[in-house]
Amino acid sequence: MEISILNLKKYYSEKLILDIEDLKIEKGKITGLIGPNGSGKTTLLKILSGLDKDFSGIIKYDGKSLDRNIYKKMTLVNQKPYLFKRKVYENIEYPLKVRGIKKDIGKEEVRKIMERFEIKELRDKKGHLLSGGESQKVSLARALVFNPNLLLLDEPTSNIDPESIKIMEREILRFNEENKGTVLIVTHNIEQSERLCHNIIYLKSGKVGY
Repeated sequence: MEISILNLKKYYSEKLILDIEDLKIEKGKITGLIGPNGSGKTTLLKILSGLDKDFSGIIKYDGKSLDRNIYKKMTLVNQKPYLFKRKVYENIEYPLKVRGIKKDIGKEEVRKIMERFEIKELRDKKGHLLSGGESQKVSLARALVFNPNLLLLDEPTSNIDPESIKIMEREILRFNEENKGTVLIVTHNIEQSERLCHNIIYLKSGKVGY
């Protein structure tokens, strides 16, 4: 999914938070979004995901405005994931259920993604009782289980152990390579952006820099 942004402006009260004249997120690529704190990175992700509609400008997804069909093909993983107070299996299964995927097909997809993320032993644990690293792996697994066209990631590997980071980076790369999904990842980790990303966008004071 290609994203085209034109004359995007976002204000909080009277303060201009984002001011992006012309920007394209390339289809089928992993794009890194970097910049100092307060530069508007998370705000941009919220706008692109449809969570924040209070802005001016034009955003197109493969040439179309955001609608229900496009929304069903994208997902956002927050820095601090919210998991339901249900079993890990049910958390990961949820996106498939809401999209009407048959139960037997969904069961197999959940099994495969839990195996890939090495979280099979968490299957029956309650989502809200997991550690930080476990939560972030489950959250990313939940995002990838339905093979979205657009994956938006806000610091998905912050403050977790190196082994979990390795697994998550591997699965982001695998998703992009196997499904040609578009990925936009906010990261403060320059080494991570070099490992994962085809393109880098630098945001400073709400503007795109080079």
